[in-house]
Amino acid sequence: MSESLIPQLPGFDDPLAVLQACHQRMLAQCDVLQKLPAHVAVNGVDEQARSALRRVVTYFSTSALQHHQDEEQDLFPLLKRQSLELAERVDRLQQDHRRLDDLWGQLLPLLKAPAARGESPDFASRAAAFCDACREHIQVENDELLSLAQQSLSRSQLQGLGRAMARRREIG
Repeated sequence: MSESLIPQLPGFDDPLAVLQACHQRMLAQCDVLQKLPAHVAVNGVDEQARSALRRVVTYFSTSALQHHQDEEQDLFPLLKRQSLELAERVDRLQQDHRRLDDLWGQLLPLLKAPAARGESPDFASRAAAFCDACREHIQVENDELLSLAQQSLSRSQLQGLGRAMARRREIG
């Protein structure tokens, strides 16, 4: 495969681009998750469904969790110190994170119990609720927060953010 077809992932020297790339991966996982109920209804919990479920659970239990830690522990505190307006926006996004955590907590047991998924009327609705909330949250972060962060944070603050994100992943 030509290397030009493989998308380049940003490095931690551009931490805001890393956060945006994480958002894109979250959206892709949500797309997979929302297709699962229809797939399971037709095919049952076959190997394709089990594989997709493992990837979704692994992603949202590791990479997405690290992403929220990047924001909660490193980015949000920096932004809260910039202005009252940014602090209020960050507070709303932190509330979104709590809501996403709650929705994931309701969905995860269904994702881990393959036999129950086909029988659970909650599976599709909980998957949709989680994914809809993710999409709304990501849109706000992409459309508002990341550009405000780019404008508000100094080069040294961005470098520190990138170093903290890399350490969280035990890189560098």
